[in-house]
Amino acid sequence: MWRREAGTVVLRVPPFPEQAVAPFAIIAGLQVPSVPTEWAPHAHPRHELVWVRGGTLTSRVADRVFTVSEGHGLWMPAGVVHGGRATAGAKFYEAFFAPDRAPLAFAEPTAIAMTPLLESLLTHLSRTDLDATARARAESVVFDVLQPSEHQFALQLPGDARIDAIAEALLDDPADNRSLEEWARHLGISDRTITRAFRHATGLSFAQWRQVLRVHRALNLLAEGFDVTTVSETLGYAQPSTFIASFRRVMGTTPGAFFDPADGTPGPSEGVRNPVLPVQNS
Repeated sequence: MWRREAGTVVLRVPPFPEQAVAPFAIIAGLQVPSVPTEWAPHAHPRHELVWVRGGTLTSRVADRVFTVSEGHGLWMPAGVVHGGRATAGAKFYEAFFAPDRAPLAFAEPTAIAMTPLLESLLTHLSRTDLDATARARAESVVFDVLQPSEHQFALQLPGDARIDAIAEALLDDPADNRSLEEWARHLGISDRTITRAFRHATGLSFAQWRQVLRVHRALNLLAEGFDVTTVSETLGYAQPSTFIASFRRVMGTTPGAFFDPADGTPGPSEGVRNPVLPVQNS
């Protein structure tokens, strides 16, 4: 995914202790990493729902990158290999669902609307003193209110050998400002070939795809507390106003309104344009 930040702790995720969750359909918990934390690619035998407060979570699943900000969660089906990163100081919540006792499940990684009710229920289920009856009641309501978000924050990677080098280079350094023509010379192919490949794989032009990638990265940086000017420079924009305009085109609102919706401006859980990269079928 993104270039690893200095001080990042890389964790290998051990198998989840089945004996600890066998009696329950859902088990939830909380972590608060004090430094940027990365989880190596892994899979769980249970469905997983993760969400954050005070930061962002990024997860890569095959040829997609998901960015999870406040107000949203990410459902990861059992057995799906994924890696992830959480920004420093983010409150990282997770809940595991037993596949054989989950009446509702999603076959693909899916952004989930983390409503106050859903968060409260899952926090309630993290308690260890609930009796079986109380737990069963709470679990049944969770499945009633668990719904996909209207905004699926997924960045589709091309998955095309002709242009994968471009995607990986920009993931490593979103500020890479090489033009379409410069990339064509570097790869020894025509700029028309690059344009067609991006359109076919992602539904967007090269310039549009790079713009959305930069906004995904901006979500991480802004959540870590970097100001708009610093984020703009880090992502290769000539001036902050250009970055703000780009962010608005993708997200439907400004960076300030997205992360501080107290004034009534739509924030991450309402009124935001879907920043998904559409995929065209071949």
